[in-house]
Amino acid sequence: MKTDTITGEESLQIIQQMIHTAKNEQKDDGIGWIVWGWLLFAASLFSFVNMKLNLVNPYFFWNVLGLATIVLTKFVFFKKEKSVKTYTGELFKKLNIGFFISLLFIVAAINLQAVSAMAGFALLINLYGFWALIYGTALNFRPSVIAAFIVWALGFVALFVKTFDVTMIIHAGAALAGFIVPGHIANKQFKAPATGQNYNVS
Repeated sequence: MKTDTITGEESLQIIQQMIHTAKNEQKDDGIGWIVWGWLLFAASLFSFVNMKLNLVNPYFFWNVLGLATIVLTKFVFFKKEKSVKTYTGELFKKLNIGFFISLLFIVAAINLQAVSAMAGFALLINLYGFWALIYGTALNFRPSVIAAFIVWALGFVALFVKTFDVTMIIHAGAALAGFIVPGHIANKQFKAPATGQNYNVS
């Protein structure tokens, strides 16, 4: 009976492939961050302009965002599961579910007038900061961790704002700092060669 043997070179290639796979598992292409961030940023700025020009209902663009989120959830935020489940993949899946449930809870509180719109958006900004910190820590991704504290600072500022239009500007800034910038950095790192720049914490 013939027995297949593995040469030293083949063993080294297998080990390198395993290491490469493990490294990729800890990466994120940042597309979800970028799409979500630009949606929030656009809804905030359009709402700000709308309040100045009084074109449509004050919450029109947030309703559009809600519809866009429902469509994109299937294709971007919750991608089709891979055949092989990983701990990291399952962690991020649960994290995304928890994030969107918490987000819907705050949105419901605003619509039910349990909290004011301005206070509600301050809470949303706080949620973005928490999400960025956990996600950045899980990925060992420095830009997202730094962004979390910037977003929290903007959230505290939003607590003292007296007008909704200013709240929208702050919210746009939080989307930019918490999602768009880290997302583009993550995407650049994801596409870079293995010997490229590393933005990880350690």
